[in-house]
Amino acid sequence: MATPTAWVDLASPSHPFFFKSLSDGLPDVEVRTTVRDKTETVDLTREVGFEYDVVGRDFDNTLLRKVGIPLRTGQLALSAPDADVSLSSRNAMCILASKARGIPSIHFTDNDITAHVDGLTSEKLYNRLEAMATHNVVPAAFETTELTKRGADPDSIHTYDGYKEDIYIAGFDPNPEFTDQFPFEEYIVVRPEALDAAYVDAERSLVPELLAGAAERDLPVVYLPRGRGDEAYADPYDGDEVYVPDSALNGLQLAWHSRCMLTGSGTMAREAACMEKPAVSFFPNTLLSVDQELIADDRMKHSRDVDEILEFIDSLTSSDVEPDLSGSKRVSNEVAKLVTRLIDNSAKN
Repeated sequence: MATPTAWVDLASPSHPFFFKSLSDGLPDVEVRTTVRDKTETVDLTREVGFEYDVVGRDFDNTLLRKVGIPLRTGQLALSAPDADVSLSSRNAMCILASKARGIPSIHFTDNDITAHVDGLTSEKLYNRLEAMATHNVVPAAFETTELTKRGADPDSIHTYDGYKEDIYIAGFDPNPEFTDQFPFEEYIVVRPEALDAAYVDAERSLVPELLAGAAERDLPVVYLPRGRGDEAYADPYDGDEVYVPDSALNGLQLAWHSRCMLTGSGTMAREAACMEKPAVSFFPNTLLSVDQELIADDRMKHSRDVDEILEFIDSLTSSDVEPDLSGSKRVSNEVAKLVTRLIDNSAKN
C-alpha cells in the first residue's frame, strides 16, 4: 500500500508543537502542512521544523475576523495539498475545506466550554461546524455529550486518558541556556485574557494589577501580550521588571524555567501543570472540563483574586526536581496509535 498522506492545518500558536510531536509519532505517514498567519503561529511553525505554505490570516478587527473565517475556508478548499486525510485542532476551516475536497478529517479538541456558557451564538455555530469532522479525538475528561449535542455521530468520538498538552510535552528537553536571553534568571510568566473572544466574560484584565504586584515584590515578569492593545500594560515598567520578547519563545522552555505560569487562558497553564510546574489560570469564565480535572487533582490553581494569586506565588519555593515525562509519553504513544489506525482506515477507503 502507498504511504498515506496527511494534511495538517495550523491555525493558532498552540498548534505547531502539538502537531509536530504528533507527526513525529507517525513515521509511516507523509505530512503536508498549511498555516494561518496569526500572532506567533508562523514563527513557531518554522521553529519546530515544518515545511509549510501560509494560507490566509487572522485580523485584529472583530468584524474582519468573522469574515476571515469563511474567506480562509475558501482559500483552503482551493489551495490545500492533496491528502488522504486532514488533521486539525479547534479548526472548522480545515474541516469544511476537507469536506469540499472529499477527504476525511481528524479533529482534536478539548474545548467543551459551550456546555456551560449561554449566548455564544457565533462560538456555538463554529463548534457545530467542528463537530462535522469525520473523527473527533478528545481527552477522557471532555464532556462527550457536548459533541453529540453539536451534531457529532457518537461513533466519530474517540477518547484518550490525558491531555492534549501531554502529546508534545512527551518529547520535551529542558535547555539550561534558555534564560540567557533574559536580563534576569528567576521570573514569572504572564499571558493576558483574550478579552475580545466570544467566550470570555470580563470587562477588564487582571494583568495591570498582576504586573504591579510583581514589581512590588521585585519579581521579574516575562510578559506575552496577545497583540490587540494589551502591549500597553507593560509600558510603565522597564525591561528588567517586565520583559516583552521581540519574537515568539518556546512555551515549554518558558514554563519549565519559570517560577510560575500565569495565564488568562488555558493552554499555557495546562502545559506547565503537565510538566509539574506551578500554574495559575485566571480565565474569566467557567473552566473547561480538562482544567477542572487538573484543579481537582491539585495540579493547577484557578483564581480571579489578584491578592490570592500573588500570595500563591509568594508561597512557592525553588525546586530542582527534574520533569517526569513518563505519563506524557504514555499519552503520546496512545494517541499516536489511535491516529495511525484512523489514518490507515481512511487511506484504505
